[in-house]
Amino acid sequence: MKILILLLIAAASAFGEAGVAGDIPHPDGWTESSHGRTAEPDYDLVFPQDSVNRIDIVIAPADWQLMMDDMTELFGTFGETEMPSGGDGGSHRPPGGPPGGSPGVPFPHTGMTRPDSLPFPRPPDGLFPAGASPGGGGGHGLTFGDDRNPIWAEAAIRFMGNEWHHVGIRFKGNSSLTFTWGEGSMKLPFKLDFDEFENEYPEVDNQRFYGFRQLTFSSNFMDASLLREKVTADIFRSAGVPAPHTAFYRVYIDHGFGPVYFGLYTMVEVVDDTVIEEQFSDDGGNVYKPEGLGATFAEDSFSEDAFDKQTNQAEQDWSDVMNLFEVLHSDLRTSNPPLWREDLESVFDVDGFLLWLAVNVIVENWDTYGRSPHNYFLYNAPATGLLTWIPWDNNMALRSDAGLFPVLALDLEDVDNGWPLIRFLMDDQVYRNKYQENLELVLEIAFAPDIMTETYQRFHGLISPFVTGDSGEHPGYTLLTDEDEFNASVDVLVEHIQGRYSDVMAFLEKVR
Repeated sequence: MKILILLLIAAASAFGEAGVAGDIPHPDGWTESSHGRTAEPDYDLVFPQDSVNRIDIVIAPADWQLMMDDMTELFGTFGETEMPSGGDGGSHRPPGGPPGGSPGVPFPHTGMTRPDSLPFPRPPDGLFPAGASPGGGGGHGLTFGDDRNPIWAEAAIRFMGNEWHHVGIRFKGNSSLTFTWGEGSMKLPFKLDFDEFENEYPEVDNQRFYGFRQLTFSSNFMDASLLREKVTADIFRSAGVPAPHTAFYRVYIDHGFGPVYFGLYTMVEVVDDTVIEEQFSDDGGNVYKPEGLGATFAEDSFSEDAFDKQTNQAEQDWSDVMNLFEVLHSDLRTSNPPLWREDLESVFDVDGFLLWLAVNVIVENWDTYGRSPHNYFLYNAPATGLLTWIPWDNNMALRSDAGLFPVLALDLEDVDNGWPLIRFLMDDQVYRNKYQENLELVLEIAFAPDIMTETYQRFHGLISPFVTGDSGEHPGYTLLTDEDEFNASVDVLVEHIQGRYSDVMAFLEKVR
């Protein structure tokens, strides 16, 4: 009897150590460096800076049809959604089949100058408290996303001779998803999760893609250059702001018709996966993806729904965010500014936020905090206990003519109390001086015109063969109106960098 018990204990111990891998074989081709959980993220391979990788995604026709049916239920018939003026309405094709014909675009990529023809509905009256309109001065408002995420489906991923099985894939995004679908283009943004189906298929338990569990693919919506998402993230990181790595990818999807080129995408690192793991000393803290009224930090606007937890979801605890609200709106701000600053800096990485703010204003990114209440993450870094700001979704940066909202002024005087993280900090002389110092710092290390011009030209040349010409994007799988739009895009970016550099230098001379 004792021998039997000892054998059972030994077997249980062996299973605990070996787990699934010791009892259920991994699929053929599985190696720890390419598929295993213990592999370090291979940034050089997955996020190359001097080449364009190809990735192939194979989806069973029945699963693809389920994805198309789900999109139709969520967002209407493919290619038949009524769009704002400025696009041709797209082709009217049934979901599921291989699209063709003209893709159409919601409105021009480089000359968005129709504030009276908004692609976002204005919020209903009374949505924002007095003084908290996201427009800064009673301007336009955005809808704040939708919790109806498209469904996950199974896919096989093929990359550089290797294959990953039972990978989760789903479409993602707000305007970039709904407008592209409505216009009849299949160049939809999407996300991959390599262990989404590990419970159903234990042979892929803890599957990774060269150290990455999740990856997102941006379609470069409303960006004729296809460079803004990548370049802006690089600028943030160069300036010392935590931000995702990015790289260009040729995406081929086979859903029953053989591999079809879906276009040139930008792969973006996922914040709650490897960004916090690689750019912070501890990845065990709370990650939030704010969205909606609460994401403005306006007084009395906090709600748990506005701060979607990406990690530690089982712990229903938002006390770190609530503490920031409380300190931010404390009466000490006006009665005892030094004590207010001390309290604020005990819960919030103020220096990091002011650095982000300087970069964000310089690059003229209108689709984020200060103009719209989304497109950032907060991470409560355990090493410091401070909520840290991480930018996200930068395709609307590096342009002065966004049209929907005026871009933030360099002095930030156009921002009202509806955006207190900006307004309250800029009303404090200590923080305003730090912000202005950061403007000069960012110009020197991350936004020099000659360096940026070379960067634009180099990346444009890198991706051109996969955007235009015989091997480039084609109707039904592109967001461009024509190739001339792409070819002229570098000149637009260079003109912007030169003008913006001059504007910031003139502002700094004025305030010195």
